[in-house]
Formats: sequence, structure tokens, C-alpha cells
Amino acid sequence: MMSNACGLDFGTSNSTVGWSHPARPAALLPLEDGKVTLPSVIFFHAEDPLVSYGRAALGDYLAGYEGRLMRSLKSLLGTSMMDDSTEVMGQAMPFRKLLAHFIRELKTRAEQAAGAEFSRAVLGRPVFFIDENPAADQIAEDTLAEIARDAGFGEIAFQYEPIAAAFDYEARITREELVLVADIGGGTSDFSLVRLSPERAARSDRRDDILANGGVHIGGTDFDRALSLARAMPLLGLGSALRNGKAMPSSQYFDLASWHTINLVYTRKAWSMVMDNYRDAADTVKLDRLVRLIRERAGHWLAIQVEAAKIALSDAGSTDVDLHRLEQWLTLTITRDEFDASIDKLVVKTEQTVQKLLVDASVDGAAVDTIFFTGGSSSVPLLRQRLAALLPQARCVEGDRFGSIGSGLALDAVRKFG
Repeated sequence: MMSNACGLDFGTSNSTVGWSHPARPAALLPLEDGKVTLPSVIFFHAEDPLVSYGRAALGDYLAGYEGRLMRSLKSLLGTSMMDDSTEVMGQAMPFRKLLAHFIRELKTRAEQAAGAEFSRAVLGRPVFFIDENPAADQIAEDTLAEIARDAGFGEIAFQYEPIAAAFDYEARITREELVLVADIGGGTSDFSLVRLSPERAARSDRRDDILANGGVHIGGTDFDRALSLARAMPLLGLGSALRNGKAMPSSQYFDLASWHTINLVYTRKAWSMVMDNYRDAADTVKLDRLVRLIRERAGHWLAIQVEAAKIALSDAGSTDVDLHRLEQWLTLTITRDEFDASIDKLVVKTEQTVQKLLVDASVDGAAVDTIFFTGGSSSVPLLRQRLAALLPQARCVEGDRFGSIGSGLALDAVRKFG
């Protein structure tokens, strides 16, 4: 009998669905063109009712189709924006409905790939949706549960994302290990200190094996924002002066640097503010680029260039960013040192989160055997170096950056639902 339960990892940047049944071990299901990840992106076309998802959505946007691109939808959970609406195809669409729209698509694609209907799901969640606010954190989980039910799931359970990744790692080890799971995702960095072994894996109750959990609302999109504000936004006028000597207002730059608020710069109110600043600017060359970007609705295009630079700097000492849509022949060179400087404060907060986790667990950093890295942003060199320094005896093990959580959630679905 095939299981009707799946593990669903609704991620800030990418989403996966895992499934396990008696005929085969837990595996991720193909969701787009044979790939097991579906980027958490929706594109609503303006001229017809067509809606595209994932890579196809990004492709349609970059191809120049008129419409509305929505990305980093998970970042809305737990915020006041969750109760708001956005304009889609000339109509107001509540953000709750927008998230249900995407999760329903995930469910449909997973069912088509599995040849089975999923009525139950274990959903991954960060250790904290919202830092230091338990009430808001619970609201975020409850909201996600409601959205998943609206998308068609009858029974829902939750599992911390780093614990799910731990279950995936445990399936491949041969001895007991004390493991720090470091899940550095698009919106959060989550950590779990867990005792894992083949023998412990057979237990139905793993509470005693989990020494501590911790997390901070910092992830890949925050690194994107920090790099954009430090290097790209100054080319559009951030940090420049008005004729009266005052600093250029910065709100539109912060909106442009944040994936889930980019569309706010296209409103009439934001445009009016930009034009007021343009008239008062001491030098309009940089503001000309900002005006062009807004007129062409190229905010997501710029964010994609910055994200690509961040990814390139994981392996290279410097990278060149082609910004021709802002100005012909415009190129921005960014070095690894500049990237490190832009994210240093974020990395320090992440270090502090791990230090607190070790204190909570009453464990010395030297006693940890393994750091298991997973999550799409786990390859950021500065972050890896700082975490490794906290755990000097630990070996670093690479998980599937986009798949470990989904696979672990599938294993957990078997435990919870059979």
C-alpha cells in the first residue's frame, strides 16, 4: 500500500517534496523539467490568465513579458504583510491566497510525479519564523498550517528543518556522532545539536537525542540585501546628497534590495517620492539609473544579478556584474573581501546563535564531531569559516544543499503517518 503522506519543504528560495513508500526509500520527487527543486517563484502574466512557476516564471520575467513576479513568499509569514493584499492581473489578491496558490501547485506536481494523491504532509519550518517573539512565531506556524489545508492537505504536522536534515544525514552514517546541523536557507539560519546513530534511527521518539535547537532570521536573501545595499544601490543614488546637503532618502533602496518588497517601488506613492528626490538631487546621473530601473520594472532583474554575484563569490575572489540595463556598458566589480564586509554583522549574529545553542546544551564546542551543512546559502565562505572555528574538532560534511530537508521530512512523514 502506497503512502499518502509526503514531506514538503516550502523554502524561501526553493521548494521540494519528498516521498517514501515500501517499494523504495525516501526520495525527492521531480517538480520541474526533471529537477527536484521548484524555485519559490510565481509570475502572473498581465496580458492573459497564464501563471508560471519556478524556473519558467523567472524565464518569462527575464524574457520581458509584462506581468507580476513574486519571490521569497515564505518571508511574509509572521509579518504584518501576511494580512495584506497585492495587485495581480488587475485584482487584489490576499497574500495568504498567493501562498496557497504556490503550495497547491507544489502538491499537484508532486502527485503527478508520484502517481499518488497526498492528503497528509509533514511541513518543514524554521526554528524561529520570527526572532524573540514566540506569539508571532506561533501565528506564523498556524498561518502556514491554514494555508496548507487550503491547498488541499487534510492532515498536517511540522518538523524543524534542521532536524529533518539530521534524519537525512543519519541514514548514511555507521557510528554514533554528535552533529551540529547547520541549515543556512534563503530566509533563516537554523541549527540543531543532535546525537545520531543507526541504532537511534530506529527509535520512534527522538526527543532525548535532540540536545538543543536554535535559529536566527538571517539567510541568503539577507546576504543578497546586504551586498546590494553595499555595492549596487550606491550606483542608483544611495548615500548621495540632495542640493540642501541632506542625505538621499533611503527607503526605496531598501525595498529594491529585499526580494519580497521589490514590487513596492512600482506604486504611485513610491514613484512620486523618487521624482521628488530627483528634482532635489545634487547629481542626477545615479538617479537617472534608478528612474530607468523603475520604468522598466527591472528590480527583480537587478536582484538576480546581485544574487548571482553572491553565488560566484563562494568560489572566486572577485566577480564582474553586467548592469547594462541601468546604463550602457556599466559593469560592477565586486571582491570577496567586499562581500565579506557587507555581511559581517549578519555572520556575527549567526555565530552568536550557535554559541548560545552550545550553552543551552551544556556542550563544549570541541566535543562536536560533525558539522552537517545544508541549505542553499551554506556555501558562503565567511559563514563556514566562523562556524568551523567555534567547533575546532568537527569535520565538515556536505549535505544536499537543496534536498536534505525534503528527504528528511519524507522519512519523518513515515514515522508520523505510516
